[in-house]
Amino acid sequence: MRKLYIILLLVSLSFVANAQLDRSKMPEAGPAPEIRFGDAESFTLTNGLKVFVIQNSKLPRVTYSLILDRDPILEGDKSGMLGFVGDMMTAGTKNRSKDQFNEEVDFLGARVSASSTSISASTLTKHQEKVLELMADVLFNPVFPEDELQKLKTQAKSGIAAAKSDPSTISSILTSKLVYGTDHPYGENETEETIDNITVSDIKTYYDTYYRPNIAYLAIVGDVTLDQAKKLVEKHFSKWENKDVPKHEYKKPQVPEKNMVALVDRPSAQQSVVELTYPIENHLPSPDYLASQVAGYILGGGGSSRLFMNLREDKGYTYGAYARIGSNSLVASFTANASVRGTATDSAVHEMIHEIRNMKDNGVTQEELDAAKANLSGSFGRSLESPATIANFAINIERYGLAKDYYATYLQRLNALTVEDVNAAAKKFLKPENMYITVVGNGSVVSEGMMAYGEINRFNTVGDPERVIAMDADMTAEKVLEKYFQALGGIDKVKAVKTAIIEANAEVQGMKLGMNFYHDENKEAFSNKVLMGGNVMSNTIIKDGKASVVAMGQTQQLPEEQYEEAKLSMYIFPELHFESLGYSLKLDGIKEVEGKNAYKLVVTASSGSSSDFFFGVDSGLKLKMESPTSGEVLYSEYKEVDGVKYPMLMTISNPMIPVPLEAKVENVAFNVSIEDNQFN
Repeated sequence: MRKLYIILLLVSLSFVANAQLDRSKMPEAGPAPEIRFGDAESFTLTNGLKVFVIQNSKLPRVTYSLILDRDPILEGDKSGMLGFVGDMMTAGTKNRSKDQFNEEVDFLGARVSASSTSISASTLTKHQEKVLELMADVLFNPVFPEDELQKLKTQAKSGIAAAKSDPSTISSILTSKLVYGTDHPYGENETEETIDNITVSDIKTYYDTYYRPNIAYLAIVGDVTLDQAKKLVEKHFSKWENKDVPKHEYKKPQVPEKNMVALVDRPSAQQSVVELTYPIENHLPSPDYLASQVAGYILGGGGSSRLFMNLREDKGYTYGAYARIGSNSLVASFTANASVRGTATDSAVHEMIHEIRNMKDNGVTQEELDAAKANLSGSFGRSLESPATIANFAINIERYGLAKDYYATYLQRLNALTVEDVNAAAKKFLKPENMYITVVGNGSVVSEGMMAYGEINRFNTVGDPERVIAMDADMTAEKVLEKYFQALGGIDKVKAVKTAIIEANAEVQGMKLGMNFYHDENKEAFSNKVLMGGNVMSNTIIKDGKASVVAMGQTQQLPEEQYEEAKLSMYIFPELHFESLGYSLKLDGIKEVEGKNAYKLVVTASSGSSSDFFFGVDSGLKLKMESPTSGEVLYSEYKEVDGVKYPMLMTISNPMIPVPLEAKVENVAFNVSIEDNQFN
């Protein structure tokens, strides 16, 4: 009876509670909790190594994070060297070859990695000493094999070659040089030349100079006690010799006096990569750091940010627009960026500046602040799942002189921020009148509209000011073509070539491709077959006044605009036919192509579509062709065939290709008979 009474009482109380609860209103948030992820215990070895231990026994795992606290380094003519240090350190030791080292790590189910400023490892608790031994072996006994450096250099140069045609990479190089300057570590970029300059001796010198315990922090997170950690660290790291480490100072970058427009002309670009940026001073210890992160998030931190909602949801200029107020102990930057339709470039820039100015002048709303707090709180909570995050917290507190409870009270401090706090940060960090406005896109499409934001400063693809090269006053487009035909072998010999079969090979992501070209100008027919393993994967055909692509059993006819451009492919030397096709020619000065001076010809079809052709000033030969639909093709290694020169290497960059494709011509045959079935 008593049990029944209690049940009835609970039921009646629940009805009362429901009667008093207004479910039309969201429940009020409770107070932000203090995060408890374990207090860091610490000790310091006699050589200066500072060690932090954070015990967490939830999982039988341990993570080690060793960080060097050195000043940024200007690499100069060996730029890229720092990126090799970690891979060279883990490429074998005096005790283990690279393969042996990797096999031991894999056998333990562990992870060991290194960089120019860190070594990290993680493992199951039962393997912690063995993995710490492997980590110490990397630290004290690297052999820096020469053959490994050569592999790394080859990979790096391949990446640089690919990046030359990547608009986002070009934009990153340009903005870093503008914001920081080339005499600053954050403003330099690596090139094929700087990569070639790097030696094993350079890497050894860096290692001997900077890998020192007196500038190092070691954080240990996981299922380990302070006593266990102390014994292991003293055993493996106490003999690490300390040494004075060089300090470096750099001139502080300044914001531009007024907005400056910088353009990298990419005629093949259908989109523009836009960035608005400038240097700022902002870092973790700054009193308004947290408010600045909230302001940056509201402006451009996600799918509900102001930039995203304006440029994507409202205007439809882009798939996404973002902004962030950066943080760095030396110098940081503000950046707002988006990839937008070429024709909408100036409009997108207008809206981005409007949103930045509006936030600076009018601030944020309480609703925006509440939403940002909720999102940032969730991100912070998720980040705590990684032991590396906890390790960085412990190191940052010591490294930057933060309060001991800096991260433990993060949610409380975030929750305490007011609209006034965020607005003050926005006024401090947002500078809509002092920005570098950079655009990587089709200059003929974007230049006129961008003039509304100031004089356009032109830069090349490596972020250097475009050189103004003097050109003879009497030089014309027609004379450039005359020089080109003469360089090929003479106009008469070039005109005499009516058919051609060109066989080339290429490789993309390890796959071997065959590329066969069939030209028959007598029949006005063309075929480009791409083969893999002897099978035709695709075939582009032009005949009977139409262009189509056959792939995987499907045939797609190209639209008129693409046909106009593809029609040029039908001709062995398309420059012979510009006049008969009704194309207009414009000589647009002398530009740089792969370090060579080249005349730039803008070739425009009656449809309005245009392509840019570049001819060497000295050689007369065609060096490059660029168009919005075909991308970019570099021509080199010319060889004489039946008295006419033909490029034996064509490097093709296209948005549809992940990396530049090098088509090496193996065979060229002029004025040969071609069967009709090649054009089916």
